[in-house]
Amino acid sequence: MTKESTLQPFEKGDVFVGATLLNNPDDDHAGDGRIIQYDADLNEKGVLWTEGTTHLVGGLKFGPDGTLWAFDSAAFRIIRVSPEGKQLPEIKFADKSFSNVNFLADGTVVFGEHLVGHEINLPPDRPLKTTLAFMPGTERFGDGHVFKFTMDGEQTQEFNTETHGGMPGFLGCTSATLAPDGKTLIYCSELGNRLFRYDLEADQQLPDLITYSKESGDMAMTEAYQPDGTLLFIKANFRKGFFLQTLDEKGNAIRTYDTAGPGWATLGPSIDSKSAFVGNFFNGTFIKMDLDNGETIATAETGVERGLAGIAQYPG
Repeated sequence: MTKESTLQPFEKGDVFVGATLLNNPDDDHAGDGRIIQYDADLNEKGVLWTEGTTHLVGGLKFGPDGTLWAFDSAAFRIIRVSPEGKQLPEIKFADKSFSNVNFLADGTVVFGEHLVGHEINLPPDRPLKTTLAFMPGTERFGDGHVFKFTMDGEQTQEFNTETHGGMPGFLGCTSATLAPDGKTLIYCSELGNRLFRYDLEADQQLPDLITYSKESGDMAMTEAYQPDGTLLFIKANFRKGFFLQTLDEKGNAIRTYDTAGPGWATLGPSIDSKSAFVGNFFNGTFIKMDLDNGETIATAETGVERGLAGIAQYPG
């Protein structure tokens, strides 16, 4: 396969998807990093083969200046792409497994640390088929904390965020979204039973937005605020399925949308708040869903299983 980057200058409404080509036979999370560009109707326009990445590229989000951010948490790499479609020189923030970003009003950024702990708690018949690296100079994957940085890479604060570990025990702050108040971070540990809240301004943990009982089998997958302040959330249950929900300020479901099958674990807000983008990690499909009626507006195929790890729409 010819790996020529063909990303086009960004146009309002373009949709970008992290869909790594998993072509390493020894590691099912490793391969050539790839971000695919689509127009607003999900017709493919171009592709960027990311430089310096080794594993899944995900956590896509646009900054206030129109720069696209993405992450390879396994390689401790942060990718930034200009609105002209070019990968920018790396800013070295830290050798940590960052996988998500939020932008504060003072021009700083906060990153969530994807991994936590030092152990993998999977049964022998379901071994992890990738390698998790310890942070340099340590014997742990991470602390699952949130970190604040200036845009030139200076760390100014570390937030001691609680995490769950998820089913495998090592998942920290795997996704996070900033509330409209500009100070409350809503986040989760994928495959865990809690949707957390943290007050960045007061530097303190808040009561959970959602806590599922272990008996329910319900798990938090990911969350994101729409531009109009609506909180989107994906709930998973291996017995019942995967569901997109809109939540109120107390964590109650306003509406629930059945995504018809397992694996719908990736979420991207739309710029008009009337729809949402939902991606299937298992089969590489992603859709644009109408939030008024739950119907699918458009569908696209990334062509890779277990490689779709981020969706973002360019606001212009």
